[in-house]
Amino acid sequence: MIESVPARVWQIAEPLVTEEGMEIVDVEFRRESRGMVLRLFLDRSGGVNLDDLARVSRQLGDLLDVHNTVPGAYTLELSSPGINRRLRRPDHFGRYIGRRVRVRAVVGVEGRRSFFGKLENVEPDGVRIADPAGTYFIRFSDIAQANYEPES
Repeated sequence: MIESVPARVWQIAEPLVTEEGMEIVDVEFRRESRGMVLRLFLDRSGGVNLDDLARVSRQLGDLLDVHNTVPGAYTLELSSPGINRRLRRPDHFGRYIGRRVRVRAVVGVEGRRSFFGKLENVEPDGVRIADPAGTYFIRFSDIAQANYEPES
């Protein structure tokens, strides 16, 4: 059941977040020391501020309660994605073509599971990453986690 919560929350929250001029970057639902935490990462061109997050948090809390989306007690947190933005959807990757990314795969690709290099292309079913050892195609379904890595 825990695995389905982020997907359900994303589906219910997306219209509200879009109406507010933002996008959902990621949704996490996990047990932490203080209990279950539902964390949404929101962004928009030019970034988000605390007032934006507080306004959406109030509306979203009510919306999730009405739909009884999250089982049991939980803490709702909204945040910006930060500098090492997580990449989840094909359109997220598309914005970072030509830039450095870090990708961890759930299965080995040519004997490797970790990649750090330039995002060369986004294709319908995956991404191409060039690193010092070569160019690799990683299917979206095989990506465990991916992040933008800004130049230092």
